[in-house]
Amino acid sequence: MEFQESQAIYLQIADMLCENVLSGSWKPGDRVPSIRELAESIAVNPNTVVRAYSYLQEHRVVHNQRGIGYFVAENAREITRDLARKRFLGRELPRVIRTMKLLEIGFDELQKLYQEAK
Repeated sequence: MEFQESQAIYLQIADMLCENVLSGSWKPGDRVPSIRELAESIAVNPNTVVRAYSYLQEHRVVHNQRGIGYFVAENAREITRDLARKRFLGRELPRVIRTMKLLEIGFDELQKLYQEAK
């Protein structure tokens, strides 16, 4: 995993895990990798993974079964989608719109590109 300097590493890890939920790779009730497994696989300190899991647990995307591990929550997909939408609409879309204005890209052109991408 390549990390960006613009966002805390634990949040980037949480985003990666949320993508697994949104894509359907992880379904409700699935066990997620242990803290140690994930830390080793992406070469980060286990404490960073603990922070990512704590964040996801705080937002009810995963839950911890003491002594067993972390599991995907029943409504994780809906929660994850809502979190991602809020972040996109609040942070990323304003940047995209600003760039579109600078480059004089109109919504008609954007819509055409969007249709072609489907």
